[in-house]
Amino acid sequence: MKRFALLPLTALVLAACSDTTNIPTSVVDRPSLAIVGPTFNPAAAPTGTHLQSGTIACSVSGLTVSCTSYELAGVGNANARADLAATYEATVDCRNHGGKVVPVKASVQNAPVSTGELEPKNGRLAVPALSTGGLLPSDEAFEAQAVCPNGNWTKEVQEGDPTLTSFIYTLKFIGFVGVYITITGP
Repeated sequence: MKRFALLPLTALVLAACSDTTNIPTSVVDRPSLAIVGPTFNPAAAPTGTHLQSGTIACSVSGLTVSCTSYELAGVGNANARADLAATYEATVDCRNHGGKVVPVKASVQNAPVSTGELEPKNGRLAVPALSTGGLLPSDEAFEAQAVCPNGNWTKEVQEGDPTLTSFIYTLKFIGFVGVYITITGP
């Protein structure tokens, strides 16, 4: 009887090892990671804070991250600040005078975009849209991060790079511990 109990388990193991399964074999086959959020931490905001109008969301188009404008109500006199930061990655080719190429990964985080300190009016806080569009890192920024074997090698960002690897959007109320709204991706 014990042999029969192992038969279904053996069939599952063999099915998992067969070459007809749909397991991704490369990064190209894998779906892109989803945007997570918004997530809220009510302890990091005035009691009664809620969305009055708009939608709290971020989207990605190419290398640009854009986060929407919205209005919160019930914030009393609490000031807040929204920030958006993105990280990009590129492969930099290091080429010597003989033509040998060594690919090197380089990662650059752009300077965060911020609303600065926002002041509420009549218990409502208008939060403007934020975007990384005008702050994409240059090829020179990636080349500066790449480390080639020595100074005689020439650095060049590979065609098709950079790529957006992650971003984080936060809204924090001044004087409160923690972040009230967080959105991350991709």
